[in-house]
Amino acid sequence: MKLVLNLLFASLLFCAAPGGLSVQAQTVQPKPKVISEKQAEELLGSVVRVKARALPDARSNATLGPLREGSGVIIDDRGHILTIGYLVIEADAIEVTTAAGKTSPATLAAYDHATGFGLLHAVLPLGAKPIDLGISAELTLREPVMVAPHGGRESVNLAYVVSKRQFAGSWEYLLDSAIFVSPPTLPWSGSALISRDGRLVGIGSLLVRDSEEAGTPLPGNMFVPIDLLKPILADLIDTGRVSGPARPWLGMSTEELQGRLFVTRVSPEAPADKAGVRRGDIVVGVGADAVATHGELYRKLWSLGPAGTEVPLKVLQGVSVKEIKVRSIDRTEYLRAKPTL
Repeated sequence: MKLVLNLLFASLLFCAAPGGLSVQAQTVQPKPKVISEKQAEELLGSVVRVKARALPDARSNATLGPLREGSGVIIDDRGHILTIGYLVIEADAIEVTTAAGKTSPATLAAYDHATGFGLLHAVLPLGAKPIDLGISAELTLREPVMVAPHGGRESVNLAYVVSKRQFAGSWEYLLDSAIFVSPPTLPWSGSALISRDGRLVGIGSLLVRDSEEAGTPLPGNMFVPIDLLKPILADLIDTGRVSGPARPWLGMSTEELQGRLFVTRVSPEAPADKAGVRRGDIVVGVGADAVATHGELYRKLWSLGPAGTEVPLKVLQGVSVKEIKVRSIDRTEYLRAKPTL
């Protein structure tokens, strides 16, 4: 069975939305550009398998495991591969394999906690054409897109953009406008989100239960918009990190429940742990300001200053509200790095 991208995209323009999707007004979609079979093969050839083995003492092994596998996308002719960072942080060894079966060791060129992107560099030439970067801001609701994990044409899935909205993760992570698509793809980690004109518009991050609207059940995937990469890509390639001061990080995971922020995990030996924050505590404020959502907590935390800033948390422990002063750090200082010779 041949995969001709323009025919698949065109069919999506006229088919019904997935079950459970609420679509407001029908809009006339622009005609997708014609993509030849050769171009389709080149497009899917830019998506590679990423396999990583973490360091034996990696702090992330407790939550991510020591062996990780997902996808990545070749974005230039110098061997740089974009993926989702949690696959490759604290890696002892990384290997990438193309759709044509060519395998190369890879190194972690950069990791950016603020966006979640990880950037790899293949040691050997991969012989695959890089994908062009699109403009994720131009994606519209109900627009058909392609989700491409590694594995070539047999792995491709078609989906709709169902929302573009804030995403707040429990691990001190916030995107102002993430991309949510449905129906979901199961091998989502590092998968390419490809627009109808054959350009990369996002990198797969998560499987979510409420892709269309927070609290409304509709399974889907969350993608990190490619527009977040463009201002920082040169820094990532040149220095391995974004220039300027890093955000303060506490090492504290929280969950929103009934208007409160419950501490669900404290990373061992992280700033919050050293300061005395414990699982089961309730964060009620930062300094004089009350916080009840992830967005409120993170924006207040990051507004205090760069990594190293002392953060005055107000925490309910038992029946008492305590102020706990936490000396923040740059998260990359907490992660283990592979020893260099």
